[in-house]
Amino acid sequence: MTRIANEAEGLLHRERERRLRTKTLVFLLLMALLGPSSNVLFRVGMQHVGPLQGFTPAALLLYGWRIFTNGVVVLGIATRILFTIASFLVLSWADYSFVTPASAINYAIVALMGHFLLGESVRPARWMGIVLICLGVALVGLTPTSTTPAVVNSAAEP
Repeated sequence: MTRIANEAEGLLHRERERRLRTKTLVFLLLMALLGPSSNVLFRVGMQHVGPLQGFTPAALLLYGWRIFTNGVVVLGIATRILFTIASFLVLSWADYSFVTPASAINYAIVALMGHFLLGESVRPARWMGIVLICLGVALVGLTPTSTTPAVVNSAAEP
């Protein structure tokens, strides 16, 4: 009976690990899309707001009003809040040493969005750096999402 119980426990553990890995990858993908999207929205919104025209209290107040009443900037803030929530959730069940390097895929998405959405020129040397970062992300992705004891991570499981 003990052998069957051990096999069942091992199967249950592998299933929990698979679900945790899937959940982590889904939320890392959300982070990879939401973070750069919020920055693109901030950039577009701030292009509409324009540069600060002075450092007097009245000019600063007016500028702040223009920023926070700009719909694109507000959408960027909402997107950044969703990114932060996704980050909090992932960090509640996966190791920081996994999440931060794995989320570095943002650099590739930032370059792609900058090039295709904002019309920025991305030089070959920058693309090479991004390729190296992506290789590092792939290497990190081969490691377990969490190496902390199961007791710590039990709250993250349904």
